[in-house]
Amino acid sequence: MASSPLTGKLEFDVEIDATPEQFHHMWAHRPHHVHHTSSEKVQGCDLHEGEFGKPGVKICWKYVHDGKAKIAKQVVEEIDHDNKSIRFKMLEGDLMEEYKSFVISVQTLPRKDGKGCIAHWTLEYEMLHEGIGHPESLRQFFIELTRDMGAHLVNEK
Repeated sequence: MASSPLTGKLEFDVEIDATPEQFHHMWAHRPHHVHHTSSEKVQGCDLHEGEFGKPGVKICWKYVHDGKAKIAKQVVEEIDHDNKSIRFKMLEGDLMEEYKSFVISVQTLPRKDGKGCIAHWTLEYEMLHEGIGHPESLRQFFIELTRDMGAHLVNEK
Protein backbone atom coordinates (compact mmCIF):
# COMPACT_ATOMS: atom_id res chain seq x y z
CA MET A 1 0.00 0.00 0.00
CA ALA A 2 1.46 3.37 -0.98
CA SER A 3 2.22 5.70 1.89
CA SER A 4 -0.12 8.67 2.20
CA PRO A 5 -1.78 10.53 5.07
CA LEU A 6 -4.80 8.28 4.54
CA THR A 7 -2.97 4.94 4.78
CA GLY A 8 -2.00 3.26 7.99
CA LYS A 9 -0.67 0.11 9.51
CA LEU A 10 -1.10 -1.19 13.06
CA GLU A 11 0.99 -4.11 14.27
CA PHE A 12 0.69 -5.72 17.67
CA ASP A 13 1.44 -8.97 19.46
CA VAL A 14 -0.71 -10.97 21.85
CA GLU A 15 0.77 -13.78 23.94
CA ILE A 16 -1.48 -16.74 24.68
CA ASP A 17 -1.07 -20.23 26.11
CA ALA A 18 -2.49 -22.08 23.09
CA THR A 19 -0.01 -23.60 20.65
CA PRO A 20 0.76 -21.89 17.32
CA GLU A 21 -0.84 -24.86 15.56
CA GLN A 22 -4.09 -24.60 17.54
CA PHE A 23 -4.51 -20.87 16.95
CA HIS A 24 -3.63 -21.00 13.24
CA HIS A 25 -5.85 -24.03 12.67
CA MET A 26 -8.85 -22.22 14.18
CA TRP A 27 -8.47 -19.20 11.86
CA ALA A 28 -7.58 -21.21 8.75
CA HIS A 29 -9.86 -24.25 9.04
CA ARG A 30 -12.52 -23.47 11.64
CA PRO A 31 -13.34 -19.75 11.59
CA HIS A 32 -17.01 -20.73 11.93
CA HIS A 33 -16.11 -21.95 15.45
CA VAL A 34 -14.57 -18.64 16.59
CA HIS A 35 -17.92 -17.59 18.06
CA HIS A 36 -17.62 -20.52 20.52
CA THR A 37 -14.47 -18.91 21.92
CA SER A 38 -15.81 -15.36 22.34
CA SER A 39 -19.57 -15.21 21.77
CA GLU A 40 -19.94 -11.65 23.07
CA LYS A 41 -17.58 -10.45 20.30
CA VAL A 42 -18.32 -12.86 17.43
CA GLN A 43 -21.81 -14.17 16.74
CA GLY A 44 -21.02 -16.15 13.61
CA CYS A 45 -18.99 -16.81 10.50
CA ASP A 46 -20.76 -18.02 7.37
CA LEU A 47 -19.10 -19.63 4.37
CA HIS A 48 -20.15 -17.83 1.17
CA GLU A 49 -17.83 -19.36 -1.41
CA GLY A 50 -14.94 -21.80 -1.50
CA GLU A 51 -13.60 -24.12 1.17
CA PHE A 52 -12.26 -23.34 4.65
CA GLY A 53 -8.49 -23.77 4.80
CA LYS A 54 -7.90 -22.64 1.21
CA PRO A 55 -7.11 -19.23 -0.30
CA GLY A 56 -10.02 -17.59 -2.09
CA VAL A 57 -12.63 -18.64 0.44
CA LYS A 58 -15.22 -15.91 1.05
CA ILE A 59 -16.71 -15.60 4.51
CA CYS A 60 -19.10 -13.25 6.29
CA TRP A 61 -18.61 -12.40 9.96
CA LYS A 62 -21.26 -11.18 12.38
CA TYR A 63 -19.60 -9.43 15.32
CA VAL A 64 -20.01 -6.72 17.94
CA HIS A 65 -17.52 -3.83 17.91
CA ASP A 66 -17.81 -0.68 20.01
CA GLY A 67 -21.16 -1.95 21.30
CA LYS A 68 -22.73 -2.23 17.83
CA ALA A 69 -23.67 -5.31 15.79
CA LYS A 70 -21.65 -5.32 12.57
CA ILE A 71 -20.85 -7.49 9.57
CA ALA A 72 -17.72 -8.06 7.52
CA LYS A 73 -17.44 -9.95 4.25
CA GLN A 74 -13.88 -11.03 3.55
CA VAL A 75 -11.84 -13.11 1.19
CA VAL A 76 -8.91 -15.12 2.49
CA GLU A 77 -6.12 -13.90 0.21
CA GLU A 78 -3.32 -16.05 1.56
CA ILE A 79 -2.86 -18.98 3.88
CA ASP A 80 0.67 -20.12 4.70
CA HIS A 81 0.42 -23.24 6.83
CA ASP A 82 4.22 -23.53 7.17
CA ASN A 83 4.55 -20.01 8.60
CA LYS A 84 1.14 -20.21 10.30
CA SER A 85 -0.13 -17.01 8.73
CA ILE A 86 -3.39 -15.95 7.14
CA ARG A 87 -4.43 -12.77 5.36
CA PHE A 88 -8.03 -11.52 5.11
CA LYS A 89 -9.06 -8.75 2.70
CA MET A 90 -12.25 -6.86 3.46
CA LEU A 91 -14.77 -6.90 0.60
CA GLU A 92 -17.94 -5.46 2.16
CA GLY A 93 -19.37 -4.52 5.50
CA ASP A 94 -19.34 -1.85 8.17
CA LEU A 95 -15.59 -1.14 7.98
CA MET A 96 -15.94 -0.25 4.31
CA GLU A 97 -18.07 2.74 5.30
CA GLU A 98 -14.89 4.37 6.64
CA TYR A 99 -12.05 2.64 4.81
CA LYS A 100 -11.29 2.33 1.11
CA SER A 101 -9.33 -0.87 1.84
CA PHE A 102 -8.74 -2.97 4.93
CA VAL A 103 -6.52 -6.06 5.24
CA ILE A 104 -6.08 -8.11 8.40
CA SER A 105 -3.18 -10.54 8.78
CA VAL A 106 -2.22 -12.78 11.65
CA GLN A 107 0.89 -14.90 12.02
CA THR A 108 1.25 -17.29 14.92
CA LEU A 109 4.74 -17.75 16.32
CA PRO A 110 6.02 -19.97 19.12
CA ARG A 111 7.00 -18.15 22.30
CA LYS A 112 10.69 -18.28 23.19
CA ASP A 113 9.90 -20.02 26.48
CA GLY A 114 8.19 -22.81 24.50
CA LYS A 115 4.89 -22.25 26.29
CA GLY A 116 2.11 -21.10 24.03
CA CYS A 117 2.45 -18.65 21.20
CA ILE A 118 2.46 -15.05 20.05
CA ALA A 119 -0.24 -13.93 17.65
CA HIS A 120 1.28 -11.15 15.52
CA TRP A 121 -1.53 -9.06 14.04
CA THR A 122 -1.21 -6.53 11.21
CA LEU A 123 -4.03 -4.20 10.21
CA GLU A 124 -3.36 -2.34 6.93
CA TYR A 125 -5.89 0.21 5.77
CA GLU A 126 -6.67 3.26 3.71
CA MET A 127 -9.18 5.71 5.14
CA LEU A 128 -11.82 7.24 2.88
CA HIS A 129 -10.97 10.78 4.12
CA GLU A 130 -8.97 12.58 6.80
CA GLY A 131 -11.92 12.69 9.21
CA ILE A 132 -11.68 8.92 9.77
CA GLY A 133 -9.69 7.74 12.76
CA HIS A 134 -7.12 4.99 12.97
CA PRO A 135 -8.71 1.69 14.06
CA GLU A 136 -7.35 1.69 17.63
CA SER A 137 -10.55 0.19 19.06
CA LEU A 138 -10.32 -2.60 16.50
CA ARG A 139 -6.82 -3.38 17.78
CA GLN A 140 -8.29 -3.74 21.27
CA PHE A 141 -11.07 -5.94 19.84
CA PHE A 142 -8.48 -8.35 18.35
CA ILE A 143 -6.37 -8.36 21.53
CA GLU A 144 -9.39 -9.39 23.59
CA LEU A 145 -10.60 -11.88 20.97
CA THR A 146 -7.13 -13.48 20.80
CA ARG A 147 -7.02 -13.86 24.60
CA ASP A 148 -10.51 -15.38 24.63
CA MET A 149 -9.54 -17.79 21.84
CA GLY A 150 -6.30 -18.74 23.58
CA ALA A 151 -8.09 -19.56 26.82
CA HIS A 152 -10.69 -21.62 24.95
CA LEU A 153 -8.11 -23.52 22.88
CA VAL A 154 -6.05 -24.49 25.94
CA ASN A 155 -9.13 -26.18 27.39
CA GLU A 156 -10.15 -27.81 24.09
CA LYS A 157 -9.33 -31.46 23.64
